[in-house]
Amino acid sequence: MSTVPCVFCDIVAGRGPAHLVYSDEHVVAFLDRAPVTRGHTLVIPRKHSSGLSDLDPALGTPLFAAAQRIADAMKTLEFGAHGVNLAVNDGRAAMQTVFHTHLHVVPRRVGDKLSFATGLVTRRAGDLATTAAHLRSLIGDRT
Repeated sequence: MSTVPCVFCDIVAGRGPAHLVYSDEHVVAFLDRAPVTRGHTLVIPRKHSSGLSDLDPALGTPLFAAAQRIADAMKTLEFGAHGVNLAVNDGRAAMQTVFHTHLHVVPRRVGDKLSFATGLVTRRAGDLATTAAHLRSLIGDRT
């Protein structure tokens, strides 16, 4: 593990601020601090890896299983997403800014006009605490 401080490792350890939506023995999921849509969630492995090349392959299944569970909650009538984008930004050239492997779960709604083209993404924080509580209730509050 790197000696460089990691904001996501701090969240895993309970030392960093986060609006948690899911947690189990392998992963933690929390709302992005600068979401591109309401409910934009990051799923991270508890064990640090800086990117896909050093991610333990055994953590891929729990990472995607958590993302699937979160996506299913987002696509309920109560939350209102019509679809979900999953994305991993791996490396600086791919716009990775926090070097702890993470999977973006981005709820989409018909007509939301979100584009992932460079420079066209507008981030909107909204009420993160309320959104996190809503998602936790739909997932089954595993934090």
